[in-house]
Amino acid sequence: MNDNNLLYQIGLTLIPGIGSINAKKLISYIGSVEDIFKEKKPKLLKIPGIGEILADEIINQNTLTRAEQELKFIEKEKISAVFYLDKNFPERLKHCEDSPILLFYKGQTNFNSKKIISIIGTRDATQEGKDTTEKFIEDLTLSGHKPIIVSGLAYGIDIYAHKAALKNNLETYAVFGHGLDITYPAQHKNIADKIENQGVLLTEFLSKSRIDKQNFVKRNRIVAGISDATVVIESAEKGGALITAEIANSYNRDVFAFPGRVTDKYSVGCNKLIKSNKAVLIESYKDIEYILGWTTTESKKNPVQTALFYQFNDDEKKIVEVLKSENELTIDTISSRTQLQMSKISALLLNLEFAGIIKCLPGKIFVLSSNFI
Repeated sequence: MNDNNLLYQIGLTLIPGIGSINAKKLISYIGSVEDIFKEKKPKLLKIPGIGEILADEIINQNTLTRAEQELKFIEKEKISAVFYLDKNFPERLKHCEDSPILLFYKGQTNFNSKKIISIIGTRDATQEGKDTTEKFIEDLTLSGHKPIIVSGLAYGIDIYAHKAALKNNLETYAVFGHGLDITYPAQHKNIADKIENQGVLLTEFLSKSRIDKQNFVKRNRIVAGISDATVVIESAEKGGALITAEIANSYNRDVFAFPGRVTDKYSVGCNKLIKSNKAVLIESYKDIEYILGWTTTESKKNPVQTALFYQFNDDEKKIVEVLKSENELTIDTISSRTQLQMSKISALLLNLEFAGIIKCLPGKIFVLSSNFI
């Protein structure tokens, strides 16, 4: 980590009104973060999204003094930082337009592990919600999957998810809505310490950041964006879990929700997500396994050759041939390559998926099943 680069990277996040989207534009047009601080106003005004006010903020900024203070804090507390152009920045998050440009974390991990899921829900979790969370994570582990579990260290479903991950020897990420100088809520400090040794404590916020409701809403985009899928265990009609689910949908990520009785307060949100087709109904880990196309070592040793007995129609043959020549395609690209209507393609893809011929990956990317290649 180059301290000089990090100084300017922190400084950029401190310029009022810039935000992550405009910060990325500035870097793209100017070339380096350090050069942004040296750029003249006329050139800044030529950059889309940078008007008079923002140009003046960039020119007249005085953020490097505060950035130097943060750099000293980072070094003292042995905190790691990763910039969005770094190789080890979370790849899933990088594809989200409004992702942070800079992340801070304590602990060790590979942000680009193959299996990462977020588990979220109400802060007022019921005993049933707690039991569902624990069983879901335990079953995933026993089935041979070792996903990283992401949540927000909050009361309720969040903390149960972290505890269950730790209990089952899974890595877990606690995403903060504040800096790494504190743990909130303070009652979860002992769990945070364990997570640091079995995952990471992660944030985009600097030290001395306020405990602000909007910051926790902002951090939800990291929870949604860093994962392959988001699983909602329990939720009332309104709440942070539904906000995170909406963000995950906007990122074209899979969302799953456990259903509940219509009379249960903390099932209303989950049922609403399912009813409005914003989440897939989930009953067990097998639904995650199927939709995300996860396989275990055991299943790879004993593949089921469904494709050998499948009778393809002419349109299905076109799809398979396209995927053979150019794997990992979106439904739009498949439609373009095969000249088949979108409405028809959806049904064909579903049939092929049920038959085990193809798999649907996160982001609605379709590939041929390993059993068929």
